Amino acid sequence: MLKIILADNQAIFRAGAAKVLAVEDDLRVVAQADCDEKLKSALSSFHAGVLIFSESLKSNLQEIAAVAKKHKTRLIIVADSQESVGNLQQNGVNGVIFRNVSGPALVDCVRTVAKGENYLQTGEAEVENTENDAVGARVRDRLTPKELKIVALIVQGYKNKEIATTLGTTEQVIKNYLRNVYDKIGVSDRLELALFTIHHRILLEAASATSASLH
Repeated sequence: MLKIILADNQAIFRAGAAKVLAVEDDLRVVAQADCDEKLKSALSSFHAGVLIFSESLKSNLQEIAAVAKKHKTRLIIVADSQESVGNLQQNGVNGVIFRNVSGPALVDCVRTVAKGENYLQTGEAEVENTENDAVGARVRDRLTPKELKIVALIVQGYKNKEIATTLGTTEQVIKNYLRNVYDKIGVSDRLELALFTIHHRILLEAASATSASLH
């Protein structure tokens, strides 16, 4: 049984990745972390075979790599962008994926890295998927800026009450917005919404850009 630690500050991405990995009989997520401090604690406590962690946690890579080497843990990072890949690989990371990684590719990455090999989700495929993503583009164009902002906060793991506070409105208004978003996208709950958004990178980028502009 291959033990895996998942560390990401986006709760929905962790939930989605855990869901994908749980289907595999020989893979087991033994711990999840939402910050750098918890990541380090889990790394020392669980002696997992693989650590999947997000670049957005701003962890000290050299420090993480040193502890991981001590416990024979292989490292997979969820990179923020293609530009950072070279630096990540130089600092002891064995696998590099992006937030638009598909379920099968995530499993393939984990198995490849666990065998002692390196894995890189290719940038070419990432760009191609974004350019050819007609579904993601259609959904993006259907959503209003406020709806995109709400989608971005859902992906980050915000609850309805927290979204309402952030946007200066009521929880009921957010629920009404979410119903409209679900209808436009064709999903039934926030986990499906988040996984759809992560899978369609063109939508994720639009949501993130809108979120940044409204802060």
